[in-house]
Amino acid sequence: MVVQIYGTLKCPDTRKAERFFKERRVDVQFFDLRERALSPGELQNISRTIPVEELIDTEGRQYQKRNLKYMKFDITEELLADPLLLKTPIVRFGNIVTIGYRPEIWATWITDED
Repeated sequence: MVVQIYGTLKCPDTRKAERFFKERRVDVQFFDLRERALSPGELQNISRTIPVEELIDTEGRQYQKRNLKYMKFDITEELLADPLLLKTPIVRFGNIVTIGYRPEIWATWITDED
């Protein structure tokens, strides 16, 4: 079982998600969005499960810094250009994806694998 976590090292929920899986001895692939943006294919795979409108963090610092509240824009293009606009952590296990700290869902992944 390998879980992919997309987030930033500064995000407390991302750190908690990583700790959740490591404490349960689950292999984690961590992708720091400050160093590596999502590829168009990765974003498309994630948006098959979660609508792209729910992926953008409208309460986040980056959204406010860029004044996107007052602009019309293509969400997909903005997320690909600036990955810090994403809500984090994005946790992916196969085709299943969650946003935010969701240990109740992740626990079912672990028990389903046993």
